[in-house]
Amino acid sequence: MSRKPSVLFVCVHNAGRSQMAAAFLTTLSKGAIEVRSAGSQPADKVNPAAVEAMAEVGIDMSAEIPKVLTTEAVKESDVVITMGCGDECPYFPGTRYEDWVLEDPAGKGVESVRPIRDDIKGRVEALIASLVPAN
Repeated sequence: MSRKPSVLFVCVHNAGRSQMAAAFLTTLSKGAIEVRSAGSQPADKVNPAAVEAMAEVGIDMSAEIPKVLTTEAVKESDVVITMGCGDECPYFPGTRYEDWVLEDPAGKGVESVRPIRDDIKGRVEALIASLVPAN
């Protein structure tokens, strides 16, 4: 059996989009995918509206802390998904890169974060299908 695939979600502050994507991937892949998230300029805490929106769908992100993007995290990942970090992500040949254009939930209330959350969930489900063969 080969090792499980790894995914790194990156956005500037690692406080909203990338945290929601990592939480969905962790939950929905049931351990079949190694999950990381980071930011080029991490915030002090995860966006409270994102935490609330995820709690509504049964996923607790309250203990998550934004992490700084490192070259090692990129190098160790099979798939790197950026969400607005632009050119700040290092590039390594052989790594799959995707850019998900998503609205930034920063400064928005939970009502505005719900559609972003739901968009991310659909993208994560498609990502899982592309990485984990159906049984």
